[in-house]
Amino acid sequence: MDYGIVMFPTDYAIPPAELGRAAEERGFGALFFPEHTHIPSSRATPWPGGRELPREYSHTLDPFVALSAAAAVTRTIRLGTGICLVVEHDPIVLAKSVASLDHLSGGRAMLGIGGGWNQEEMANHGTDYAMRWTLMRERVEAMKEIWTRDEASYDGQFVKFEKIWSWPKPVQKPHPPVIMGGDGPRTFQRVLRYGDEWMPINRHGMLEVLPRKIETLQEQAAAAGRAPIPVTLFSPPPDPAMLRQLAAAGVSRFVFAVPPAPAEVVLPKLDKLANVMQQAV
Repeated sequence: MDYGIVMFPTDYAIPPAELGRAAEERGFGALFFPEHTHIPSSRATPWPGGRELPREYSHTLDPFVALSAAAAVTRTIRLGTGICLVVEHDPIVLAKSVASLDHLSGGRAMLGIGGGWNQEEMANHGTDYAMRWTLMRERVEAMKEIWTRDEASYDGQFVKFEKIWSWPKPVQKPHPPVIMGGDGPRTFQRVLRYGDEWMPINRHGMLEVLPRKIETLQEQAAAAGRAPIPVTLFSPPPDPAMLRQLAAAGVSRFVFAVPPAPAEVVLPKLDKLANVMQQAV
């Protein structure tokens, strides 16, 4: 069983390097950073959280720069996006960023992805909200071509390029894991088509239905000739007994959320979560 930490890396929170080092010292196996390139001040799209959008959404550091800072002062902790908004990135540039992080960290990068929710944010990047899932699939497929081929090409509806060279290639083979976030009606189809793992969030009664969902996912994976799909649960309850039950149901990694706050706030929370982790063994 693996345990991780997720935090919005902001300009007013504990620095990414300090957080990464502290998490690794306490035995956590993964560190995740989410991203928003910006937040449109119109605020036309409501936040799915159901209340006023928290401050951190508009103060988030670039996740790959933040993860690289953490990589430089750690040796074992895995480094992931949770999530990267692929539909707001050029796929050739994003493939380079992920491969560079994997190269510099010695093979510790993970690409957590999702479709996103803020329509105006996507529109500012030229992305049509209605087409975001097709666009994300093509960009991920194109990145896999870049990561795994010396001379890569891709011919899709939105992504097209012929015979390009791009190094470094990722250390991990065939490439860093692509972890699909979300819990929609077509999420499992996306996991099986171009993902390597599934990453749901504990909200809206998720814990009650998660064991059956994992069972369904693994049944579909077996039918598709896939090995069992690893499952990463974001924001699990800090309850050792519950964590053991969820692990028995098929969760392979738990990722605890900590607030984007200064070190004097975050470090004691890491200590408490490390104690929960140890009790859950």
